[in-house]
Amino acid sequence: MNYLIPIAILAASFAYGQATESTNLQETLDNKKEAFEKRASEEKKRIYAEGIASVKNSGIISTALQVGDTAINFNLKNAKGKSVDLYAELKKGPVVLTWYRGGWCPYCNITLHYLQEELPNFKKAGASLFALTPETPDSSLSTIEKNDLEFEVLSDLDNVIAKQYGIVFKLTPEVAEAYQNAFDLHAYNNSESNELPMAATYVIDEKGIIQYAFLHEDYRNRAEPSEITKALKKLK
Repeated sequence: MNYLIPIAILAASFAYGQATESTNLQETLDNKKEAFEKRASEEKKRIYAEGIASVKNSGIISTALQVGDTAINFNLKNAKGKSVDLYAELKKGPVVLTWYRGGWCPYCNITLHYLQEELPNFKKAGASLFALTPETPDSSLSTIEKNDLEFEVLSDLDNVIAKQYGIVFKLTPEVAEAYQNAFDLHAYNNSESNELPMAATYVIDEKGIIQYAFLHEDYRNRAEPSEITKALKKLK
């Protein structure tokens, strides 16, 4: 399955901290974060920090689906138009469900790279990995087939499923303006809602019960792939 993240964006992501065998995901993300703090203007840092604080203060983490909850079924299309049904996939084995904001987000692209690296271990545990994004299929299937991901990327247009899982938040006006001016968020998502999914990853067992949940208000913090593998191994 060749469902791509824009290659130019991937290249830009790794310029600030190569994803190597010697570092884990969060270390790489922290390096990226540190580089941003050094080069960004005080105004930009303020705008983004207030955006993160807004997510935290909303209480979204406590109201999102948690460990022990039943995963909500969905039927979404991948980048090539094929439908994927969660409950049908759970009949084959456990599922790792993760959300990413978009191909424009360097932290997301770094995370997807690390998930790809860990994918063989997910498969050894009998699990499938699905990455959901509010982007349109055209946005997620960009440029030439290179550095492709070998797991399903599903378009959750208007964050319909993300809302059911309770992980959607609205950008602050200043962050929304910054994103729109920088890369045209509305075009990526074909939506002017200025809503995005939180950094969220779930491990769902074959009965549809969430056995692992990573939820964080800061999009620069993500579930460590090795921890996901550990959660999958505990299911056996």
